[in-house]
Amino acid sequence: MKKIIILLTFLLTASISSYGQIFKPVKWTTSVKKVSAGTYNLIATATIDAGWHLYSQTVPKGGPIPTAFVFKENDNYSLRGKTIEGKGHTVDDPVFNMEITFFEDKAIFTQPIKLNAKGKTKIIGEVEFMVCDDTKCLPPDYVDLEFTIE
Repeated sequence: MKKIIILLTFLLTASISSYGQIFKPVKWTTSVKKVSAGTYNLIATATIDAGWHLYSQTVPKGGPIPTAFVFKENDNYSLRGKTIEGKGHTVDDPVFNMEITFFEDKAIFTQPIKLNAKGKTKIIGEVEFMVCDDTKCLPPDYVDLEFTIE
């Protein structure tokens, strides 16, 4: 009898855990491109699973959480302007009842910087973002980003 109870408990636990899924529909990669002497672009690329939307950095109030970048301050570099995003799709969203820009498949974000020191420099950043598909939105997520300039 004890073995049956243990077996039933195991099977129940296994079946419940199989229903819970962790969605990670966005994968982030980083790269660095030299623009001129001492000037670089930090490039964060989001690869987005089919059917999901990643939102722009500029979203009207009351809409989804916009994508936002924060870079850890460091004396070795300084930011030059704001993070630039590629062209997305702008639509009248029936869920949020507003015009919203989002990205499908891939999104590229570029942050221009100026180096203040010579030598290898590591820049740490973080991106906050929200994604939705046609039936649900996931809570905002945070991903650490690392850029290395040789």
